[in-house]
Amino acid sequence: MTQAERDGWVVVTVAGEMDLTSSPAVRQKVHDAVAAGRRQVVLDLVDVRFCDSSGVGVLIGARRLMRSCAGRLRIVLPEEGPAAGPAAEGYGGGAHVNRVLAALGVRRLFEVYPDLAAATDDTARPLSA
Repeated sequence: MTQAERDGWVVVTVAGEMDLTSSPAVRQKVHDAVAAGRRQVVLDLVDVRFCDSSGVGVLIGARRLMRSCAGRLRIVLPEEGPAAGPAAEGYGGGAHVNRVLAALGVRRLFEVYPDLAAATDDTARPLSA
């Protein structure tokens, strides 16, 4: 997991799995950004190949936290197909997370963008749920 800044947004890039073991670190990155006064966070999940209920819980918790401080949370997920990154094998990268969120009926809660450039562009519109 990495954290960077792009066009005024804190970008947390997650790769591999968002599960019981790794999800707390994602939660902490979002909390740290808010504690530092940041109110615009992007979670780049393109290279996440697996997400369980704890990962979904972290995403919902991050949304709740950002809304409580009048912040903005955007998520980068491909709509379909394999990711271009290292997670292209197996579950097809962030497309797996997209399917999980859609199956649980919570994808509509998030502002989802197809790539990082769109997610950090204030004029871009999110993908439809």
